[in-house]
Amino acid sequence: MPLPVQLVPYNTSFYPRLSRFSLSENQLVFTSLPIKVLANLTTDQLPVVITYEEEPVGFFLLNNGLRVQEYSSKQGSVLLTSLSIDTAYQGIGVARQAMKQLPLFISDHFHQCEEVVLAVNMRNTPAQSLYIKAGFEDTGKRKMGPIGEQMILSLTVN
Repeated sequence: MPLPVQLVPYNTSFYPRLSRFSLSENQLVFTSLPIKVLANLTTDQLPVVITYEEEPVGFFLLNNGLRVQEYSSKQGSVLLTSLSIDTAYQGIGVARQAMKQLPLFISDHFHQCEEVVLAVNMRNTPAQSLYIKAGFEDTGKRKMGPIGEQMILSLTVN
């Protein structure tokens, strides 16, 4: 029996559901809708769909290109960006379960990766709480983002 929450590499069959995602105005300040992210996809990004009971309900990108170096000096690190959970599925633990599965997913898809890094806006306390509960640690580094200061978090994969 599959887990209620799973991480699955994006394929085009998910697009119709992802195109119906909704996020609050407050959330759109900090992240983007999946269809906007997919429209600007590059070859060094792996789009990942979060499913709940096999229904696409979340989305994020894993980046392994040059952009990662802005956040970590460790060789083979992967950068997590653009996490979003459809409004109808927020508050039931989907994002937390997805982040708990992240190390295994990373190991399966990025064999040399030892660390996942991300930047979270200092004003986005719900996201900070999610990541910390999922095992990410504050690196102490800060970076100016498009809408303010960001905290750099890291999760050891292996």
